[in-house]
Amino acid sequence: MKIFPAIDIKDKKCVRLVKGDFNKKTEYEMSPVEQAVKYKDHGFKNLHIVDLDGALSGETVNLDIIQEIIKKSGLKIEVGGGVRNIDSIKKYTDAGVEKVILGSAAIKDKNFLKKACKKFPNQIALGLDAKDGYLSVSGWKENSNQLTLDFLKEVNDFGTSRLIYTDINQDGTKQGPNFEETTKVADTSNCPVVISGGVSSIHDIKKAKELKNKNIEGIIVGKAIYDGDINLDELSKEIDA
Repeated sequence: MKIFPAIDIKDKKCVRLVKGDFNKKTEYEMSPVEQAVKYKDHGFKNLHIVDLDGALSGETVNLDIIQEIIKKSGLKIEVGGGVRNIDSIKKYTDAGVEKVILGSAAIKDKNFLKKACKKFPNQIALGLDAKDGYLSVSGWKENSNQLTLDFLKEVNDFGTSRLIYTDINQDGTKQGPNFEETTKVADTSNCPVVISGGVSSIHDIKKAKELKNKNIEGIIVGKAIYDGDINLDELSKEIDA
């Protein structure tokens, strides 16, 4: 089970949102680079980054910060947030990002996802963000009217190398991930799945590790770290890869 501590970047700062709502934003003192180095010092190997400025603008706004994180931490990084064209993917892969996460753009245009997977083999992750079983797009402001599992079946053989499944109702709430729905997604997916949204305690990490589904690759931990509900020393003991 890979553990992905998370960094959400907005206005050059580490922030966390509740259910993707920019009006429910908490800013934290430590810079994104300092936070990444802290994760590295605790023995983490993977990092999940969301460029919230990019999500709003559709541009690679914080590319310079992400480049500095890679340079100073050496972590394996997955990045998402407003990646809407091949050029943006290339900027990230050229910078040394391990996996680029495609979300809304891939859901709205399946051909874009197919093309990206072909052009960047093993470097594309698909971010599926769902509310009550339906996919949401555009920073979770729009319901796509597509059932998550139906969409996944349509794109399952495109060559995506990782799937990040977020239950929006759980995200930022620290009420525990939706393990049941994530397991259904993992049962359907042709690629490894990462659990996202709602992690509140070490108990959630242990529960994720106990899941019998071998297709679940890892779990993302965000707000619970920043708010001090999960101690990094304790969390680092759960690292497998």
